Amino acid sequence: MSVKIRFTTATATGLVLARVGHPQRDEPLQTSKEVFKIEENDQESLCAIFLKSFKNLTGYRFSHHSSLDQHEMNLCATAIFTSEDGLLEKGCDIAKRLYAKSNHPNIKSGDLCISHIKGIDVDGTTTQGLCILKSESVVPFLSISTRDGDLELHTEQGINPEKIDKGCLIINHQAAKGYYVLTFDRSGSDSRFWVRDFLGVIPITDSPFLTNKYASMAVDFMEKEKKVKPSTSDDAPPWGASNAARDAITYFEGKEKFSLHEFEEEVLKTPEAKAKFAEHRSKIEQEQGHKLDDDFEISKKDVNKAKKKIRSTMKLDTGVEIRLKPTLAAKPDQVLEHGYDEARKMKFIKIYFNEDLSE
Repeated sequence: MSVKIRFTTATATGLVLARVGHPQRDEPLQTSKEVFKIEENDQESLCAIFLKSFKNLTGYRFSHHSSLDQHEMNLCATAIFTSEDGLLEKGCDIAKRLYAKSNHPNIKSGDLCISHIKGIDVDGTTTQGLCILKSESVVPFLSISTRDGDLELHTEQGINPEKIDKGCLIINHQAAKGYYVLTFDRSGSDSRFWVRDFLGVIPITDSPFLTNKYASMAVDFMEKEKKVKPSTSDDAPPWGASNAARDAITYFEGKEKFSLHEFEEEVLKTPEAKAKFAEHRSKIEQEQGHKLDDDFEISKKDVNKAKKKIRSTMKLDTGVEIRLKPTLAAKPDQVLEHGYDEARKMKFIKIYFNEDLSE
């Protein structure tokens, strides 16, 4: 069962700041000497900036091969949730942990912001959270000020809230299981550093997670297979790969429960396709570090997320692009016709329409 999280009443009260360098490049770690207290007028607006990126994310939890009592991040979060007075000490400990884990040459230095959040609503119950944000780049911005009765323009460097590279929100929920953790990594680097090495979390394999993972995996697999092994017919349309992916999504839309065996029989069908999908699935499991369930309740909301990933643009080698709306992408044969021109020795696409709406 998915967890419903609302941030409408959340406020940020205190911050611990750090500048995390790269140990291998002899860049130092600098941490706060005291907690930065956020003024009451700024608490709600600043919190909205902090939490904006944590909406509609997959849930994770802390995991340790021995015991959660040995998990450093879990212990830091527990100490802060137990007493807000521990924010400075444990916030600095979190920054030290990140610094110690930042040994890979591809990891960038950056600014770290650790904030205690109050008023998070989880399934109707108010609780607290710990927000950790890392920004690996600064951007220029303009500021206009008044001096001696005139206006002046200044250029400064700062963090763009829309482009924070990495983030984690530890929510004081399901503490005995390793808390409920939301995380993202937009840096484009290997996210295993942030998720595994630093945070030490694994996905919560609930219905939304499994639906999203299997549906996305099916779309990627079907489109890849159709591109690698296209139809032998000269009349095969270029959107055939997307049609195959839509066939996979149709399975999820028409079922309440997912069965891997049933999916193999109804969608994959051939022994070759089943074997290749099993190999594809195995690679995903290795990347995540755990196995995926074979049977689960389907989350319709997450089916729609995967559906949006289906290719809806045809990029042709003549420089022409045809973009289909989602409603049309589901049934392109209704208005598109594909063929081959013997005289030009080229394929063509004929488009049927009633009127030009761009005029």
